[in-house]
Amino acid sequence: MNGLRVYIRSESKGTAGGDNIFYSRRGDGPIYCWHYEAALNSWRVARMHSTEITARELCVASWKSVPENLQARLGEHYQD
Repeated sequence: MNGLRVYIRSESKGTAGGDNIFYSRRGDGPIYCWHYEAALNSWRVARMHSTEITARELCVASWKSVPENLQARLGEHYQD
């Protein structure tokens, strides 16, 4: 997963991902929003439009703060 960055919104900094929402981006590619749906017991992903979010609204999340099951989904999503 070369060049992968995981983010949280700046206003949720320090809350371990806020409402279980993370964002990812690889290189200069699109930003994806990851949201945990407890009823489905899975992470749902949606591609963000550039008008919905800016890099200024995000801060880098530590890899340790990313849940293991999301780490696995990110690995599947960003296959080399």
